[in-house]
Amino acid sequence: MSKRILLNAFHMNCVVHQSPGLWTEPGDKMEAYTDLETWVELARLLERGFFDALFLADVVGVYDVFRGNREAAVANAAQIPVNDPAILIPAMAAATKNLGFAWTSSVLQNHPFAFARTVSTLDHLTRGRVAWNIVTSYLESGARNFGRDALPEHDERYAIAEEYLDICYRLWESSWEDGAVVKDRRRGIYADPSRVHSVDVDGKYYQVHGVHLSEPSPQRTPLLYQAGSSPRGRAFAARHAECVFVLGPNPGVVAQYVSDTRDRARAFGRRPDDLKFLAYIKVITGGTETEARRKYDEFLQNISYDASMALLSGWSGIDFGQFEPDQPLEYVETNAVRTLVHGFTAADPSRKWTLRDLARYVGIGGAGPVLVGAPEQIADELQKWIDVGVDGFNLAYAVTPGSFVDFVDGVVPVLQRRGLAQSAYEEGTLREKIYGRGQRRLLDRHPAAHYRRAPRAPISEAPGRAAASAGE
Repeated sequence: MSKRILLNAFHMNCVVHQSPGLWTEPGDKMEAYTDLETWVELARLLERGFFDALFLADVVGVYDVFRGNREAAVANAAQIPVNDPAILIPAMAAATKNLGFAWTSSVLQNHPFAFARTVSTLDHLTRGRVAWNIVTSYLESGARNFGRDALPEHDERYAIAEEYLDICYRLWESSWEDGAVVKDRRRGIYADPSRVHSVDVDGKYYQVHGVHLSEPSPQRTPLLYQAGSSPRGRAFAARHAECVFVLGPNPGVVAQYVSDTRDRARAFGRRPDDLKFLAYIKVITGGTETEARRKYDEFLQNISYDASMALLSGWSGIDFGQFEPDQPLEYVETNAVRTLVHGFTAADPSRKWTLRDLARYVGIGGAGPVLVGAPEQIADELQKWIDVGVDGFNLAYAVTPGSFVDFVDGVVPVLQRRGLAQSAYEEGTLREKIYGRGQRRLLDRHPAAHYRRAPRAPISEAPGRAAASAGE
């Protein structure tokens, strides 16, 4: 098989993720997002389509920048209400055998000691099928929810993330040695105390003094996802990430990001191909191009302007409620708007963008590009992204489960025939499915690998049991 395309389904534990207004479509079932069976059925569908993972986004704040309040977001269910993504994972894992589960957790929302135990627990329960999407948060409302007056500055949030990861790595990789768990029934020893070590960190942001409460899980450290387009974010991804979430309007723009981040990885002693890049994309397909276009046009009619603006204002930090919907944005004199519009014009340089145009773009595609066509046409377009260095895709949806059903039944068979998609799963953990059999743990070149302890010989006798054993 030629280069295999990695496939993630991109979703969120809410009614509306990145298709504002389309929850009212007959093919969308996310009104039932609180029903566990909704998620179990989705997981089974994705495994039938040989997806690598279900990637669950999350926010810990509300989109309240548009018009200075949260009304548009709440009324249109734009990422609110939103439930905890991690709690879905055990049920979906129990219903599948191979599908991985990535979920988003901000370094601002949980103390690293508690979070590390949650991760280990989920890695145990899924037999090593979890990944963590590391984020530093972008909504000011999220900061207020956790008692902060405001978000820390951008680069400081990455400094917090560095310290957070340092603690998590220590807990996952070095607190329990390999071989610490012996499960010796004869001697009555479950774990060797001499092989369990305290983690002692007095950092700028966190303090931890104690042992990891969970024994080593199949992967120890989960597969690491990260997205960050700024220079600081790219440096962070180059050092820590295994799977990098990339967003851009076309293959050319994304290729520049991929090349730059791979080059940065070398500075941390990593190889460029240690990082797997997953591009955000949304696909609308059908049996024919005409059918796909009909679906696209129907979706376009049901987009919510206010919900689109709520999301766009939250992502950018700009209150678009202050501008007229049909005002050409090239005449809006703010640096932030000019920067934002530049990203959209890369998708269609000839277009004179207005807010209404942006709402339609966001309403269908969310923050990224949309591919519309028959399965063979979609496969052709996906190949163009792979050709510029992308390893796979975070596949967003217009409606759930409809968009994923169309992709699994239409596009996946085409990719399989072309040798671009797997028809069977690799054995083992999620990391092994991505990097190959035997690679359960982080690559030795990853910065976290130096936390590992050298193997030692097992204990010869249990404390307090020597006399009894000697008399046997």
